[in-house]
Amino acid sequence: MDSKQALKRIVYLRGELNRHNYLYYVKAQPEISDYDYDQLLRELIELERQFPEYDDPNSPSRRVGSDISNEFVQVRHKYPMLSLANTYSFAELTDFDNRIRKALPDPYEYVCELKFDGVAIGLTYRNGRLVQAVTRGDGTVGDDVTTNVRTIRAIPLELHGTGYPDEFEIRGEIFLPRSVFDDLNREREEIGETPFANPRNAAAGTLKLLNSAEVARRKLDCTLYYLLGENLPADNHYKNMLKAKEWGFKVSEHITLCSNLSEVFHFIEHWEKARKKLPFDTDGAVIKVNSYRQQNLLGLTAKTPRWAVAFKYKPERVSTELLSVDFQVGRTGAITPVANLKPVKLAGTTVKRASLHNADQIKLLDIRVGDWVFVEKGGDIIPKIAGVDQSKRTLFSQPVEFPTLCPECGTPLVRPEGEARHFCPNQYGCPPQIKGRIEHFISRKALNIDGLGEETVALLFDKNLIRDAADLYTLTRDQLLALERFADKSADNTIKSIEKSKTVPFPRVLYGIGIRYVGETTAKKLAQHFGSIDSLAAATVEQLIEVEDVGERIALSIVDFFGDERNRVFIDKLKHAGVQLAIKASDSETISDKLKGMTVVISGTFSRISRDELKELIARHGGRNASSISASTSLLVAGDNMGPSKLEKANRLGIKIIGEDEFFAMIQD
Repeated sequence: MDSKQALKRIVYLRGELNRHNYLYYVKAQPEISDYDYDQLLRELIELERQFPEYDDPNSPSRRVGSDISNEFVQVRHKYPMLSLANTYSFAELTDFDNRIRKALPDPYEYVCELKFDGVAIGLTYRNGRLVQAVTRGDGTVGDDVTTNVRTIRAIPLELHGTGYPDEFEIRGEIFLPRSVFDDLNREREEIGETPFANPRNAAAGTLKLLNSAEVARRKLDCTLYYLLGENLPADNHYKNMLKAKEWGFKVSEHITLCSNLSEVFHFIEHWEKARKKLPFDTDGAVIKVNSYRQQNLLGLTAKTPRWAVAFKYKPERVSTELLSVDFQVGRTGAITPVANLKPVKLAGTTVKRASLHNADQIKLLDIRVGDWVFVEKGGDIIPKIAGVDQSKRTLFSQPVEFPTLCPECGTPLVRPEGEARHFCPNQYGCPPQIKGRIEHFISRKALNIDGLGEETVALLFDKNLIRDAADLYTLTRDQLLALERFADKSADNTIKSIEKSKTVPFPRVLYGIGIRYVGETTAKKLAQHFGSIDSLAAATVEQLIEVEDVGERIALSIVDFFGDERNRVFIDKLKHAGVQLAIKASDSETISDKLKGMTVVISGTFSRISRDELKELIARHGGRNASSISASTSLLVAGDNMGPSKLEKANRLGIKIIGEDEFFAMIQD
């Protein structure tokens, strides 16, 4: 291919990838599978590598980020990025409306929007192309985070259609969807890192990472809600946001035009309950005067606009007594303090325990046994201690002392430099760490061995039948039958499940081995890059950091793992057992395109296959997996005990519903 042909192909690929990003992330109406999208992206990246003269900072290839660290430059906002005044009651909102009525001679309308709990961002476009992204900062000056923002696929790099000004700014909120946040925290806990306190903190921390490839991996989202500039298409906020949606921006579908305060109250009341069903966190509503002319008449204070206000929902909070604090040891040796609370009802559930995260959190809260504490649910889901009721503190309350020795094995704890958590370094002699690694190995996303839960692993360990996960492959039926938890059928099923786990692909085995800092995604990339456990074990730090998402910390952890003789013995035991420790060609190849272009949701449990294996089959037959039902869903594969809300929504939207057997018939035809 000559230079002219390459340019033509590059332009075509960029256009197609931008179009598919818009269809997937903004319209939720994908036309092609993830696999096909990745093939187009790989072709573009390779052509840009061969023909660097056609480099473009707004190329879709920049969506994957870079491992080049860039310090952030501070930029002065062209328009001050003001905060909104907060209200917490309808009485305060009525006062706001009275002030508007007195100041404006004409009738006025309000626009109501959800208040996203994320990080404010200002995006500047010139001639339809993204040129700069700046954080709020202090409202006058913010950080230039353009490189990181280019990885967020909900943000268009080039606009659709026509009619946009030559230059303008659009503002919005960058956030983490709740499911992404949960996955991110689950992975952080599995690899021994401190989980994020809430999605907002996670989004803010992610946006300030110096490695844009890591930013891309974390799947930030963005909703836009305010247009600034000259020659805007309309003279009011509502019409301009509808126009911005036509240009390719993700504008909330819940934006509502209200003609009076009663309609504003209705919007707020509706979303106070309905927000719990949204896939992201929202902590209130924003109410804006619609007309730009009237906004200018109302003007600004030093810190806030007079024409807009935020109504904040009060977090559901209860007060209860802190009875004691346990210090739990995880599989990586991380020590997690857990508060034991006097049982109390919160948001429809009884709360008895809440994580205190680490020693710094205990010190910050100045929490003491016997205190009455305020408990909230982060994102209305996770219980957290938000503070101490100092008015109820007694002389008998006892400060919480963070242990200096492991509560399980007595080994002196360590706190690595730059980390918030304490660790027990006795990883091969501390029982909870050993049992935790075995539980991780048999978990659904790793080797998926049925019939062996936490209690059974503890029993096998206490009876000295296993000392690491590889010992599972030496268990016999008679050994299991000798235990009180097993009868003939359960023993047979467990032995079969252990045998079946020998066919689990290498990436999941590598994840199950449990190398510190190596989560599910990183394990896949390492397995694909090196191909086998032997090649990975022989890799140097320099070779390891060539792998996407692998930095020096992960690389050093891998080298340390294979440098320990006990781990090498463990790997040898897995080899002799017949576990998959190398990539097979069949593991990653596409089987067919029978599900090409289809978005598939699965729900319930399945008898012939695990949920993860089912998702893998969907992908290998060209389909796209999705977690929730929407208008773009093509197919619902229903198992036993599926969620009634998914079934009801699928029926309401007219989505095809099939069972497990029908699914296999579909892909085998």
